[in-house]
Amino acid sequence: MTTVQLFLKACLIMDQRVNLKWWPHFLLVCLLFGMSFGEVRYILPEEMQRGSVIGNVARDLGLKVTELDARRARIVAEGTSQLCELDTASGNLLITQRIDREELCAQAIVCILQYQLLLENPLQAYSLVLDIADINDNSPVFAVGKIQLDLVESTVLGRRFPLEIAHDPDLGTNSVREYKLIPNDHFALEISTQINGNAYPELVLKKALDREAQAEHVLKINGIDGGNPVRSGTASVHIRVLDANDNVPVFSQRVYKASVPENSAIGTLIAKLNATDLDEGLYGEIAYTFSHLSDKIGGVIEIDPVSGEVRLSGAIDYEDASMHELDVQAKDGGGQASHCKLVIDVLDVNDNKPIIEIKSASANVVENSKPGTMVALINIYDLDTGSSGRVTCRIQDGVPFKFVSEVKNYYMLVTDGILDRELQPQYNITVTATDAGSPSLSSVKVLTIVVNDINDNPPTFTQREYNANILENQPVGTFVMKVKAEDIDDGSNANILYQLSKDTKSEVSSFLTINSDTGELFTSLLFDYEQSVHFQIKVTARDGGDPPLSSTCTVNAFIKDQNDNAPVVLYPVQNTGFIVEDRVPVQAPKGYLVTKVVAVDADSGHNAWLSYRIIKATRPNLFMVGLHTGEIRTVRAFMEEDEPKQTVVVSVTDNGPESLSATATVSIEISDGLPVLNELFEFADASQDSDNLTLYLIIALSAVSALFVLLISGVFYFKLCRHNYVYRSTNASLPMFPTTYCPPSFTDLNRCGTLMKDERYDSFLTTGSWRGDFRFASSTDTDTLKQRSAAYQKHTLRRASTDRATLKVRAGVPQPCYVFQ
Repeated sequence: MTTVQLFLKACLIMDQRVNLKWWPHFLLVCLLFGMSFGEVRYILPEEMQRGSVIGNVARDLGLKVTELDARRARIVAEGTSQLCELDTASGNLLITQRIDREELCAQAIVCILQYQLLLENPLQAYSLVLDIADINDNSPVFAVGKIQLDLVESTVLGRRFPLEIAHDPDLGTNSVREYKLIPNDHFALEISTQINGNAYPELVLKKALDREAQAEHVLKINGIDGGNPVRSGTASVHIRVLDANDNVPVFSQRVYKASVPENSAIGTLIAKLNATDLDEGLYGEIAYTFSHLSDKIGGVIEIDPVSGEVRLSGAIDYEDASMHELDVQAKDGGGQASHCKLVIDVLDVNDNKPIIEIKSASANVVENSKPGTMVALINIYDLDTGSSGRVTCRIQDGVPFKFVSEVKNYYMLVTDGILDRELQPQYNITVTATDAGSPSLSSVKVLTIVVNDINDNPPTFTQREYNANILENQPVGTFVMKVKAEDIDDGSNANILYQLSKDTKSEVSSFLTINSDTGELFTSLLFDYEQSVHFQIKVTARDGGDPPLSSTCTVNAFIKDQNDNAPVVLYPVQNTGFIVEDRVPVQAPKGYLVTKVVAVDADSGHNAWLSYRIIKATRPNLFMVGLHTGEIRTVRAFMEEDEPKQTVVVSVTDNGPESLSATATVSIEISDGLPVLNELFEFADASQDSDNLTLYLIIALSAVSALFVLLISGVFYFKLCRHNYVYRSTNASLPMFPTTYCPPSFTDLNRCGTLMKDERYDSFLTTGSWRGDFRFASSTDTDTLKQRSAAYQKHTLRRASTDRATLKVRAGVPQPCYVFQ
């Protein structure tokens, strides 16, 4: 940066000689030079009009103008001074407020304003430097428009009297360069130089004064700067000629130097000035005053006019000014005066905490951002200097963010890991800035970072498969069920729309409709159980992301039967005007099968259970019908008085909640000469026996249940045996098989054998009694027993010394495994 500083100084020298009309060319050269050092630097004169173009930022940074508005480009400044703005339509940097170099930087040689160009999506920052060049916009001004001097008429020729200097806020050649005195007979003007290099005027007596001839002299002095065009200021010098006052006050030092820490208490002694006057009486009394005090220092420092003590009268701040140079005048009672300089150095103390300013408008980051993505731009600085102005900043541990700094005092908060909004949608980042002062001061600011959602999670159904029951004959629009899906994303990415999947078969896709917002399914047609009992559809849940994600579930719809079909008589055929006659021999005994009414019901389950009853007959007690079979039989033998043609009306009723029925008219002719078929009669006897079938089934079920309980009890008993034993059959020819060689269909009682490990034999209970009944292996176990019998013979030979039992197994014939109880 040394080269840059030298170049800037050269620019400052050149700007005094360059006419304003050449400023654009001059700025272009300075800009190109500034960009060569890695930052965009604009050099511009102060006092440019509002709306003036400083430069085209988009072109100078290689950005597209359309990017500026799309990425919300804006200018942010350190502190609160915002003197320029960005025109996003053209990319030009425009002046928005009056830029006064003297107000911004006072008497600093270099006046630089630091700005940042901030762009979002993604967040980026560029450094912009404005170097404010001085122009001659201020005229020299004397602090006192009327300078009073009292001179004794006996003043020796050549005596010098320092005058008030003219002040010009401009710098360099634009500041005061010379003074001119209106020609007169008694005084001349000479220029002397201060320690800091500034010129100040001195009035020199050239001709002896004569009070009696002229008691007062009025002179005009002009302060002229070196700007182009030249500016000047004028003051009048009123000289009063007094009687003789031979000696002037004399300071012990021409320059006094003192220092004071900032924030010192009011009344703190800074320095004590001392001037002496050899005269006596009134002419020897000295009064101390400041020749000129600026507005900033006027209420801060005061001098005791009698003692010459300089003390603080207000708060003094290093950050306002680090050094003050004051002119002090010592004046005796006769009007004689002399001057000295008081230079006060303000010592910096660590009295300012670091300042943390968030420059980015919003701290948002997308959850799929890559590591290193800038989230926020933070400006951290300290108004103190030296070690007290060196700031370090940090954030708490355990967060996927870190600080990166590429520009002084500016820190970029960037991602340092993978973000997942579903795991943590928001981070509260605590930024701590600490200076290096003693003791150090810290500032803390909490920055809330919101993780923006992306559509990275598909909707998830609460069930992969739903079952729905639909009663047949329900009206169109009947509610069936509701499917529900959830999406852990946020905003529009979590808005779910339901629809029937395209994977659903076309023939069933029109069976149901779905509410796209709620997932409720409704019927779109009348269902008939007799035509379809089950169908399957797929429902897709699609979110509102871009691109959208989806998932699918299966809905199994089962049509439930209703009793909507009456029984239909198949036999005898019921035709209008003609009914088929069934003939029965006149010798038919009681219970003889005459005919059978055959009916069907298209419903299912209970709704299809049919019952038959005679509701009308020519002879009420001549025929009966089977309640569930529909068989019509004789109740008694026929007698002579019975009509040869009988009509029986049978009611066929289903078992629905609201039963439906049909009637069958049966025409029976009693004929003589027909043979009596024993099959029909015997079948009748058997059918009579079946009336007690239900009772027999109940008794059999009870018996089987009791036997099962006894069997389970026995199994547990043998499992709990602590002393292993096995009963041998008294018939030595009956074999006993170990577990390894018995088919898996045998009942196993573990831990009842007498041998352990390989030697242990497991017992098998048969399904019969202990008296020798046993359970034969099924035909499916034959091959298994063939293989295992051969293996067991080998095993027996090896164990002959320990087990003398003879195993007799006939090849190809499965043998029973049993144990007596």
